[in-house]
Amino acid sequence: MSTRARSGWRRTARAAALTAVLATTGAVVPDSQVAPEESVLVGMRHATGLDVGRGTVWILAVGSDARPGQSMTRTRGDALQLVGIDPRTGAAAAIGIPRDSYVPIPGFGRGRVNAAMVYGGPQLLGRTVGNLVGIRPDYVFVTRFPFFEDMVDDIGGITVSNPRRFSDENLKPRGFAAGRIRLNGYNAMAFARIRKTLAGGDFARTANQQRVLRGIHARVRSQSARPGFVERGVLSVLQHMSTGEGPATLFRLGQLVARVDPGRISTCVVPGRIGNVGGASIVVPNVAAARRYGDAARDDATLPPGC
Repeated sequence: MSTRARSGWRRTARAAALTAVLATTGAVVPDSQVAPEESVLVGMRHATGLDVGRGTVWILAVGSDARPGQSMTRTRGDALQLVGIDPRTGAAAAIGIPRDSYVPIPGFGRGRVNAAMVYGGPQLLGRTVGNLVGIRPDYVFVTRFPFFEDMVDDIGGITVSNPRRFSDENLKPRGFAAGRIRLNGYNAMAFARIRKTLAGGDFARTANQQRVLRGIHARVRSQSARPGFVERGVLSVLQHMSTGEGPATLFRLGQLVARVDPGRISTCVVPGRIGNVGGASIVVPNVAAARRYGDAARDDATLPPGC
C-alpha cells in the first residue's frame, strides 16, 4: 500500500470514528461486550443522501428512556438535541428541546414532545421536533443510556464546565461541584438526567446535556490520534448501530464531524414556561423563539449569541 493510500485510509477511519460525537449524544469506542442494537440511526423519508460539500446536515439525537426488554425506539425520549453541522464552515449548532414540551404531534393531537416516539417511532419524533423548530432533521439517532455510559467510560471520561453545584438523592447524593469537573460514564449520565433539584428544571437539564455533548466532542478530538483508538471506534460503531443507511452514510457523517471547529459550536435551549394539563406538569415552549433559532441556524449551523 502506498503512503498516500495509507494516509487516506487513516483519514477515512478517523472520520468514521468521529461520527458519534456531535451526530449523536454518545461517543465512540464502546465496550466490545455491549449487545448490538444499543443505538439506532434512522434516515428521515425526505433524506436523499449526503453531500459533504453542500448544505447543513441536521441530526436529532435522542437518549431513550427504555428499560431492559423495552424497544428503545418505542419509548419516551429523555434527551432531545437537534444538531446541525455545516461542512463548508466547520460550524455546528445544537438546539435543545425540553422533553416535557407540550406540542402538536402529527396524527395524535397534542402531548409531550417525547411521547411522539412512543406513538410513531423516530420518524414521528423527527417530524414533531421539525414542526416545532422549523427544521426537519435528516437523521434521527437513538441510544440507550447504559450504552451511553459505557461509551463515555471507554473514551476515558469527559470534562464539563458546571455553572452551579447540584445534587439528587437518587442519582447523585453527594452532588456535582461547580466549576470544571471530571465525569465518568455514570456521572455523565446523571449530570445529563437530573432535573428536579435544578432551579431551571427541564431547561437547565437540557443545557447540561449540551455541556456533556461538548465534553464528549473535546475528549474524542483529543484522543483521535492515539494508536488503535480510531480503529476500535470504527468497529464499535458498525457493530452496535442498527441502521438501514449503510457504511457509506456513516462515513459521510464522519466526514462532517471531522470538519467541526470546536470554536464554532453554538448551543441554545428552546425557552418556555411551566404549565399544567390534566394535573400533569408540562413545558409550554416559546414557539416563536424555537422558530427564530431554526431560522438562524438552518443554512449555516450558527445560532445567535446569548440565546
